[in-house]
Amino acid sequence: MTLIERYLFKNAFVACFVTLLVLASVVWLSQAVREFDLVATKGQSLLIFLTVTGLSFPSLIAIIAPVALFIAILYTLNRLNGDSELIVMSAAGLSPWRLLLPFATLALIMSLLVAFLTIWLMPQSFMALRDVITKIRADVVSNIVREGQFTPLDKDIIFHFREKSGPALLGIFIQDRRDPERTAVYIAERGQTIEVEGQSYLLLEKGSVQREIRNNPTPQIVTFQRYAFDLSQFGSEVTSVYAKPRERTTWQLILPPDDETLTPAQRGRIRAELHDRFTAPLYAFAFGLIGFAALGVARTTRQGRGVAMGLAVIAVVGLRILGFALSSLTIRFTWVVPLAYLTPLLAIAVSMFIGFGGTSVFARRQKMRKAAQMAGGMSA
Repeated sequence: MTLIERYLFKNAFVACFVTLLVLASVVWLSQAVREFDLVATKGQSLLIFLTVTGLSFPSLIAIIAPVALFIAILYTLNRLNGDSELIVMSAAGLSPWRLLLPFATLALIMSLLVAFLTIWLMPQSFMALRDVITKIRADVVSNIVREGQFTPLDKDIIFHFREKSGPALLGIFIQDRRDPERTAVYIAERGQTIEVEGQSYLLLEKGSVQREIRNNPTPQIVTFQRYAFDLSQFGSEVTSVYAKPRERTTWQLILPPDDETLTPAQRGRIRAELHDRFTAPLYAFAFGLIGFAALGVARTTRQGRGVAMGLAVIAVVGLRILGFALSSLTIRFTWVVPLAYLTPLLAIAVSMFIGFGGTSVFARRQKMRKAAQMAGGMSA
């Protein structure tokens, strides 16, 4: 890069870094507030809280990075144009291609960052997050419930135990009223938390289940020697043996295990997740070029830039919404997959035409008009 190109790249890079840092901090704080119940109500340590919120950070960066790139390019070009630097550079013979080079380099870097996050780091973080949540749910009883107290574990679920004997709980009482048509009461002499294939259970021993059905005065009582009570239902999400598409590696999305039985809906979600990971970097590059196409042409201080910036924002929002819509349709229809790639590529092509082809046509027309005006004046 020349000195001017390095200057442009430095300004855009600093603006992008600061914007990314600010946006990530705001989003992380909102995420942290939502997960603060891990400390406030579920008795987890601050380290667990930071681990959970930190593992969700790669997905936040992957979403925020293209937006930060777009904002940074708009800000940099607007400031350079406001200080008449773009006009001076254009008058000095700086071609649009050389002007694009530093911004395209930054867009390429951000695209590679998004590709690294979506293709490799995000699946790893989601798998680690699933393991942490599983451990939290497995330990939820010992962290929340106190001896002799009736504690609500979740909405309409009351838990009580008489005392603790080592890892075992004695004198267990559980009331489950989540189903308004059926109330279940579990009573057991003892119980202990276990984990089976990623599922967390409370293994109840020597007890009974009493179910009261609405409009049926006679309760149903079933005794048992052992009963596994699912602890994952105490959390916000239900843990399943089926690994979610976002928790699978990219290779597992390309070639799912042969022994895995998947429904058509599950295969559709896997297909959509796979192509989302590969199209995300294209959207990052498209966002950068849209910002350049909006303000990459030098303008005088009398020429307004608000309309161009507004149209660029509308284009970015519309492009992203269209991308989400195509991703949803990919779950059901395989023929939508080419459109998922064509959309950001078309946005890149249109931005290139506006930034270069459209500018050249406009410049030639302006020169022709000036030449015609001068010829008319000389003939007069």
